[in-house]
Amino acid sequence: MSLTLWKNRLYYYLPTIVVAVTVLLVWEMATRLLDIRQFLLPRPSAILASLFDQWPLIRPRVYSTTRGAVGGFIIGTTVGIGMAFITARFVALREAMMPFAIAANSVPIIAMSPIMFNWFGPTNPLSWMMIVAMMVFFPVLINTVRGLTEIKPEALELMHSYAASDLKILFSLRVPNALPFLFSALRVASVLSMIGAIVADFFGAERNTIGKYVTQQASSLRFDNTWAAVLVASLIGILFYSLVVWIERLVTPWAAAHQDN
Repeated sequence: MSLTLWKNRLYYYLPTIVVAVTVLLVWEMATRLLDIRQFLLPRPSAILASLFDQWPLIRPRVYSTTRGAVGGFIIGTTVGIGMAFITARFVALREAMMPFAIAANSVPIIAMSPIMFNWFGPTNPLSWMMIVAMMVFFPVLINTVRGLTEIKPEALELMHSYAASDLKILFSLRVPNALPFLFSALRVASVLSMIGAIVADFFGAERNTIGKYVTQQASSLRFDNTWAAVLVASLIGILFYSLVVWIERLVTPWAAAHQDN
């Protein structure tokens, strides 16, 4: 990677870093100077100290929650892409399915969580995965269908002029066109998957999860520990998002180069 590209990335992320550091400093100073009670708003330093102190209790819970997030992400993405290929192929099915998919996507996941646990069991990891899969499925379906169908007419005419088969058009034109749409949905889905897993923690009977730890510490008014667990969940979501972005750069280098420019 060239030095110029590194400088451009530094300039790109520098405002974000400056804002983040400034917010943390203001937060720390405000809680000290205004003597804000810790149960209302803990200091960042107290949250960090709590994270190190409580890490032996939080660490085993990371696996359970992350398992549900990653498993649901894989299930929702796989089913969403498969359904997108089917609905994009048949116009009548697409016109019938898309309004339903958009309407179903508006259903709050918190309302569906008890139903999923009733279907698959309150301690079955599949319950967590299905809740997450529901959140991931619809963005992946909608964006992939857009990418497969929103083809430039001149590109499609050119393929037809070479007597290209439908299969050739699919893999040479439609799929490459759909990849940026798909990864746009996957970036959103990577964040939604962690949110869905935490929401599922609140309803599941499994106690060794981040969500259960948050509710336990909040009920005991130990909000420094609560914020520490939230910080861990946020970091997992950021890492998951970064992984998707890294894979996107490998799979669609032309889109990554366009974004860098």
